Amino acid sequence: MTSLRAQIDHIEALVHEDVGRNVDILFAHAAGGLWSAATALTSVPHPKVGLITGFYIPAADPPCAETDGPLGVALLARGLTKVGVPCRLATDELCAPACEAALAGAGVDGVAIDAVAAAPPLQGLVDGWRRDAITHAVSVERCGRCADGTKRDMRGTDISPYTADLDALFTAGPWDTIAVGDGGNEIGMGNVPRHLIADNVPNGDAIACVTPANHLVAAGVSNWGAYALVAALALLRADWRDAMWDSLAPSVHYAALDAMVSRGPAVDGVFLKQSMTVDSISLARHEEKLAAIRAVIGRG
Repeated sequence: MTSLRAQIDHIEALVHEDVGRNVDILFAHAAGGLWSAATALTSVPHPKVGLITGFYIPAADPPCAETDGPLGVALLARGLTKVGVPCRLATDELCAPACEAALAGAGVDGVAIDAVAAAPPLQGLVDGWRRDAITHAVSVERCGRCADGTKRDMRGTDISPYTADLDALFTAGPWDTIAVGDGGNEIGMGNVPRHLIADNVPNGDAIACVTPANHLVAAGVSNWGAYALVAALALLRADWRDAMWDSLAPSVHYAALDAMVSRGPAVDGVFLKQSMTVDSISLARHEEKLAAIRAVIGRG
């Protein structure tokens, strides 16, 4: 019988697919991160999860959040809430509509959204998470702080005027920290030596995030990393298996993406327009990746 660790490592290998960013170095430094993240979430008796996502694209038409991030968070939130794990979600005010649409499309109820202005004091939000006894902060495709304090997209554009410093919330503990990213500029990529991002990833010297995480999950597309985390939770907790399996259903995935694009709105971060794609990759290819991940759970 294949061990749980081997199954989870296989899922990790499935999402360690470079889609054109030259990020194999990120995969090498994050190897084992999926196992580490999933076991961290399942190691406490009563987890409470604070989710962080939303990547604003000011140059898009219309300017709004991208489709990568909130979609993966919506599926993860669906699985967690169905097994009784309380969640709340922090994002920018400008990204909140896409996050709300993704959650609604995925059929998620009861997840409070902390919508944050670009330059507010965060202490009140930190205090709120502490009062809520958050045990784990999970960031998915969240633009993180660079060495010079700016936040930059993959093109090297400074989007700090639109992007709240949720790195400060992520690292404000006492919660354990899990980060999912795909390009080097997301929260959690501080785990990777900055010079390696600079030497390998386009615009890496400008965009490299310096904010670390206790557990880093790297993926070719950040949504894939979130799907992988849901699947790993299904494997580690037999009592969570059905809920996590259901949350990775193609119908749920499609409904959440469709709601984001049409009602958020949300845009493809590469195409810069409303599209049923993520990172310029077709819906069909994302569904193939989702199916491959689900197959490892063994209920296909």
